[in-house]
Amino acid sequence: EIPSQMHGCGHDGHTAMLQGAAKHLAGKRNFKGSVALIFQPAEEGGRGAQRMLQEGIMDRFGISHVFGMHNAPGMEVGTFGICDGPILASLDEFDLVVKGNGGHAAKPNETIDPVVIAGHIIGGLQTMVSRNTNPLDSLVVSITKLSAAEAYNIIPDHVTMGGTVRTFLPGLRDFAERQMLAIAQGIAGGFGGNVQLKYRRLEPVTFNHSEGTNLAIKAASSLVGPASVNDKMRPRMGSEDFAYMLESRPGALIYVGNGSTAALHNPAYDFNDEALSYGIGYWVNLVETVIAA
Repeated sequence: EIPSQMHGCGHDGHTAMLQGAAKHLAGKRNFKGSVALIFQPAEEGGRGAQRMLQEGIMDRFGISHVFGMHNAPGMEVGTFGICDGPILASLDEFDLVVKGNGGHAAKPNETIDPVVIAGHIIGGLQTMVSRNTNPLDSLVVSITKLSAAEAYNIIPDHVTMGGTVRTFLPGLRDFAERQMLAIAQGIAGGFGGNVQLKYRRLEPVTFNHSEGTNLAIKAASSLVGPASVNDKMRPRMGSEDFAYMLESRPGALIYVGNGSTAALHNPAYDFNDEALSYGIGYWVNLVETVIAA
């Protein structure tokens, strides 16, 4: 049996961490001023952060700095990771329809086979990374959806495919959209077919501000010690709509170790409850550190 898809990310754990910090901060009141705790819905593709910004969350609660946290499988529990500048890539989604002329699988010569065209396009799109961009820049093009005929003996009229484009450079988003269409049209045209492309800009680059990064490092280091905080963590090609909040206000996103669990979005992923105390401690330290600064 094929396991069902799931957005396994540990958001239940993230919520519990922030609730635990809220309980401690409300009880101790060991800070001056006010703190807004943001329980954001519709993370990633749902663009919940963007919706909250549109509804005025920053001005409504007088937020001057904003911070986020995400758990990280593969990082030891009790450790943190962060870097200054880009920490997560931008995210674009696309749908590509390859149109041909269907028919009987026994007579491919009487068809324009969109499945064959799609296969060439899948390989061709990877040249955007290997031959059209600087090797020192980061660009990831992933085909994650593919749909054709469901019968064994039919060559379909069209094939649909979809996927994502991720980069740290805004200019590469423009390049990817243009080049993707050019490559697909060129390949399809050579076989007598054609294509339609729908390209959607979703999350921008998640960019950690220097001041916010330093405050986050200080808060984490005071909790677990500097040796357990990797402040030069390599940026990741995943994406996060918290990026919209960091475009609106200075701050930083930090990772907290989740141990040797399955990767994020893997059906076997499981949030490690042992990480809860470290997440709570980080938020408490951060509030007291920021307010005291």
